[in-house]
Amino acid sequence: ELAVIMHDGLRRMYGEGERVYYYLTLMNENYEQLAMPEGAEEGIKRGMYLLEDNGSSQVQLLGSGVILREVQKASQILKDEFNITSNVWSVTSFNELTRDGMVCDDYNRLHPMDEEKVPWVTEQLAPHEGIVVAATDYLKLYADQIRAAVYSDYYVLGTDGFGRSDTREHLRHHFEVDAKSIIY
Repeated sequence: ELAVIMHDGLRRMYGEGERVYYYLTLMNENYEQLAMPEGAEEGIKRGMYLLEDNGSSQVQLLGSGVILREVQKASQILKDEFNITSNVWSVTSFNELTRDGMVCDDYNRLHPMDEEKVPWVTEQLAPHEGIVVAATDYLKLYADQIRAAVYSDYYVLGTDGFGRSDTREHLRHHFEVDAKSIIY
């Protein structure tokens, strides 16, 4: 994901001279990087892509940053222990998804006779059934900003408030963004 985003930023800013800025948030947690699914580049740049397609799923799980690993654990537990299938989506930018939704809303409002533009998140989730659960290690508001573009029941987990703990595991449990909380 990082390589795709950096390459896109360099191409746009230096290659094409576009007046944009990119910012990256990197975490200090080590974990194995997964192979990029074929065709994921556009989704990475646009804000989200389907990381694990488990076919006819009952739940759509959205994860961002290091909490994506908790989302993947939750998906596996849902399958193994509850016989509930879920797709896992990697959200590279809730902000980018929100901007896209706002652009589509503005266009549709100003061009009522034209074919409606559909936000990326809406388009991506449309073929998939089930509730949508988003988990992030940011404030709930961060993932909640795409609510208008999600046409399913949408539940958001985030790290609102203040908490201390001795381990990341305990802190994630405190904020209810661990795999167990995602399953609930």
